[in-house]
Amino acid sequence: MREDSGLQSAPLRDDADVLVVGGGHNGLVCAAYLAAAGLTVTVLERRGVVGGAAVTEEFHPGFRNSTASYTVSLLDRSVIADLQLARHGLRVVERPFSNFLPLPDGRAFRLGGERGLHEIAAWSPRDAERMPAYEAMLTRVVAVLRELARRTPPDVGGRLSLSDWLASWDVARRLGRLDLEGRRDLLELFTRSAGELLDQWFESEPLKAALGWDSVVGNFASPYTPGSAYVLLHHVFGEVNGKQGAWGHAIGGMGAITQAMARECAARGVRIHTGAAVERVLVRGGRAVGVALEDGRELRAATVVSNLNPKLLYTRLVPREHLDGDTARRIASYRCGSGTFRMNVALSELPDFIAAPGTQLQPHHQSGILVGPSLQYFETAYFDAKSRAHNPGWARAPIVELVISSTLDDTLAPPGCHVASLFCQHVNPELPDGGWDAHRETVAKLMIDTVDAVAPNFARSVLGYRALTPLDLEREFGLVGGDIFHGALGLDQMFSARPLLGQGRYRGALPGLYLCGSGTHPGGGVTGLPGRNAAREILRDLRRRPRPR
Repeated sequence: MREDSGLQSAPLRDDADVLVVGGGHNGLVCAAYLAAAGLTVTVLERRGVVGGAAVTEEFHPGFRNSTASYTVSLLDRSVIADLQLARHGLRVVERPFSNFLPLPDGRAFRLGGERGLHEIAAWSPRDAERMPAYEAMLTRVVAVLRELARRTPPDVGGRLSLSDWLASWDVARRLGRLDLEGRRDLLELFTRSAGELLDQWFESEPLKAALGWDSVVGNFASPYTPGSAYVLLHHVFGEVNGKQGAWGHAIGGMGAITQAMARECAARGVRIHTGAAVERVLVRGGRAVGVALEDGRELRAATVVSNLNPKLLYTRLVPREHLDGDTARRIASYRCGSGTFRMNVALSELPDFIAAPGTQLQPHHQSGILVGPSLQYFETAYFDAKSRAHNPGWARAPIVELVISSTLDDTLAPPGCHVASLFCQHVNPELPDGGWDAHRETVAKLMIDTVDAVAPNFARSVLGYRALTPLDLEREFGLVGGDIFHGALGLDQMFSARPLLGQGRYRGALPGLYLCGSGTHPGGGVTGLPGRNAAREILRDLRRRPRPR
């Protein structure tokens, strides 16, 4: 059963100024800003509910949970305020502390909270002394990058206009706020591996694992892969209720965010149509002029905005003859693929951890529970999944983050029961011999058994589950290769080069075609910033106001 927003799709009309393809969170954000400037906007969503990967759905009778995206931090404060999400019912609650790591030797490590430094000191006094400096380093860099995330990158792929020169100057000016030490830190965070960075700072394996988990979330890579430090950095941009770096839970699940967005869209006159799958972009005279739906209907508009993964857009929706050879070649090699296996699990009781016994509610049940004791464990999981030397393509000892949403939100499960999100790494996004459909249940059992090894009541408490392989994530949500970011967060696919040089300013390969999804700057996660930034550029081109600042 899907989340019901209470919004009714009006008859589909062919008189919109703007067509937004894909009703994920960035598509809704973009539509809301465009409508606020007086444009007539239509959102076309293939599924029966808007929200993309940020939806809440029933997966077992009586049990609801966030289907794909499952935790809140990166949603930008300007989007929350401008779209009045709190007025539309959005409420986010914080975790009592960040992470709980049940370790193989029966001990546990806790990161964050009021006694965070004391916990670190129990493992390493040296690490406790260094932790404030590490956090200060990240804070300095994040402060600058958070500002840049809200801005349009300069177009360095073609002839620079005055606006591009000004944008380049603005980037340089903001980076110039960092002193020499800060610039060196920034360079390391963009180019080095998370493992190297954390080994340089700390000695405690559980601490490095808790911090390094962010470098492999949705990233089919080792924590020692160059560039993985930026993936770690990307995940510390956020805040919850004004607390930087915190993570929380949206009451009602992630669908509460996108349903609030949909309600604001409706209030601004946006027409939202579900069950409206787009088959192709219509092109006339080298310009995007509308879309054709799978049911044969054609809709025209002067502006078409894609919230899809760029690879999906250019390989399936834009006819090949309308792309130049270089664009077609480069988008074919655009890197997508995640080592992610996603599960939602209905539980009869809370996990009884060897390291923290008891099925009664305790603070660690409300944190991010990480089964993965060290960076070396993460690296082994990656290479095991990649090599296929011993299995078809998944780690025999996978990494699992367990978030028991119902401990913070009792609307998701029947009384006395619970729902858990399992975000699992590493699996190979591409499998031979029939692919993922043949192995879904085998890997789901492996993930359950992995948690059961540290909480021996877990497997028997499972009442039901839904498992999503990388292939399922692609089929269901358009996440090519299961890539939750709509493309790898590497230096070659970031900032002005996201998705390609020449398209970093949210303008697509054809006049009249724009990009607003996570495959544009500043990248993945439920931020709303790609949608916000894209709307600003569309309104600039159309000479419409008001524009997001």
